[in-house]
Amino acid sequence: MSSVYEYLLENTEEERNALLSIPFIQEGWRGNISLESYLAFLGQAFHHVKHTTPLLMACGSRVPFEKEWLRNAMAEYVEEEVGHQEWILSDIQHAGGDAQAVRHATPSLAVEAMIAYAYYVIERVNPIGFLGMVLVLEGTSIKVATEAAEAIKSSLGLGDECFSYLSSHGSLDISHMDFYKNLVNQIESEEDKVFLLHCAKNFFKLYGDVFRSLPLHKLSEI
Repeated sequence: MSSVYEYLLENTEEERNALLSIPFIQEGWRGNISLESYLAFLGQAFHHVKHTTPLLMACGSRVPFEKEWLRNAMAEYVEEEVGHQEWILSDIQHAGGDAQAVRHATPSLAVEAMIAYAYYVIERVNPIGFLGMVLVLEGTSIKVATEAAEAIKSSLGLGDECFSYLSSHGSLDISHMDFYKNLVNQIESEEDKVFLLHCAKNFFKLYGDVFRSLPLHKLSEI
């Protein structure tokens, strides 16, 4: 019998492959995106990453007492994630963008939709569903972030100071995923397991929409 984590991976393969096949991600992997596109990616990343800590705290507050293990896990995640949005603003500034303009900008509809769905799941349905968002964002970071950071850094001639978010998340999220595996494997309720899978599938699509909405300017075509 497969673990809950294996169940999630096996049943989201189609959605994961669809996300990773999005042109922006593919070209980013190759380092074939312009500075404008990279800055656009960072700008939208800021607007969803700034919600990570509030979402974790909201999730923890909604967990029933019989799932105290999940509340404790959310507290550990908060310690790891707090302030990461500021790394993104630093990267933007070092890469020649306007960090303060990004801070005060309105996020894309795709980002707003993903974040709104996360709060809806936590507040109105079942906080266990938020773990679907964690699977998508941290799992994608491991697969894409470090390699893309190196490729974009090389092609754009930027320094390490422009990639603190991508580079650190690629390595940080490897340890996070070990923590995540142990966390979801504690889920015993079939209802919780099915709902978590449902949410993970939706978050793959919603996160994909974030990348689909970004302006893709290929270096090879400039």
